[in-house]
Amino acid sequence: MSFKEKLNLEKLPQHIAVIMDGNGRWAKEKGKLRVFGHKNGVLAVRDTVEGAAELGVKNLTLYAFSTENWNRPKLEVTALMELLVSTINKETKTLMDNDVRLNAIGDLKSLPSRCYKELQEAIQKTAGNKRLTLTLALSYSARWEITDATKRIAVDVANGLIKEQDITEQLFSSYLSTHNLPDPELMIRTSGEHRISNYLLWQLAYAELYFTPKLWPDFRREDLYEAIYNYQQRERRFGLTSEQIS
Repeated sequence: MSFKEKLNLEKLPQHIAVIMDGNGRWAKEKGKLRVFGHKNGVLAVRDTVEGAAELGVKNLTLYAFSTENWNRPKLEVTALMELLVSTINKETKTLMDNDVRLNAIGDLKSLPSRCYKELQEAIQKTAGNKRLTLTLALSYSARWEITDATKRIAVDVANGLIKEQDITEQLFSSYLSTHNLPDPELMIRTSGEHRISNYLLWQLAYAELYFTPKLWPDFRREDLYEAIYNYQQRERRFGLTSEQIS
């Protein structure tokens, strides 16, 4: 029996976040340059997105490029940006066919102008799709996001738009780039690393964390189903006791 057949479709996580790790190691194992791994990782993205949409998951967020990734070798960064542009161009039709809306979070203005333009065009083109929202975290870091939100709250307090006593967890969340998304219930990281690497630090407060040794280019929808099955076997207590939950 496949993991998909074992799933309770009434208890799907409505938001899954993914750290797509292992592209470089996958390429190295094959004696190739790192960018070869990134290119093959696109296949994993397509299969994961289609698998999530097919199940009925409403939100999928992929950590595609962190602010720290700008420090990688210039050749790799350039190749990644070119790959991002070509992938957006090629995959927009797939997004439309699967009724998937594209979204993006992060310091998007720091992206190369062509990349930013292609991204915005794809976001606008898919804006009416409703089956699944696919969010790409690009030039993103959680510390950047939290700092940015804090600055904007401080400006609004100084301008008299909000008062200090109005600042709550809910208000703070509304200043984050994910303000229009529910917090992730499941976070998946590939490649065997057990870190969250500056990813959605605020939003992952109560998420279930799932780590798999599989490198991202080898990740497919059956691996997604396995992660969701694992998630469904866990008891989510949110600070309560098992007795209170039952």
